[in-house]
Amino acid sequence: ALPEYMVPLVVVVDGLPVTPNGKLDRRALPAPAAAPAGHEPPDGEIEELVAAVWCAVLGVGGVGRHDDFFALGGHSLSATRVAARLRQALALELPLHTLFEQRTVAALAAAVETALLADIAASTADDALTPSSTTASTSPTSFVAHAPQGETS
Repeated sequence: ALPEYMVPLVVVVDGLPVTPNGKLDRRALPAPAAAPAGHEPPDGEIEELVAAVWCAVLGVGGVGRHDDFFALGGHSLSATRVAARLRQALALELPLHTLFEQRTVAALAAAVETALLADIAASTADDALTPSSTTASTSPTSFVAHAPQGETS
């Protein structure tokens, strides 16, 4: 069985529009349905950001939280653009394979939130350890752990 993203999409049209030269007129093709019956808008700031980036990169509107990136017309190059825009917006290094594995707005936003929390936890842990001041240079360096500042829940 093929993975979901490799299953071909079938669209039935009455006829294919052609240019005066007999070539396929891609601009005259009908636009794909914007919002299927189960459309659910993005929920939360991260999902809204991810959806806005997808809209900008893919040139589509009304992206829902369960819409599939590749079903909307995404491909590997547009995935690279999405990763770059998210990196720029969030200052977060997001591996490209994350977008291939987390193909919906909701799933990618959850992965981004997890990465952001891990990044914050790592930077807080680095700041929590500071060398204590010692007067003798021959004594071993000891570290003091400080409680992290900010929200603790």
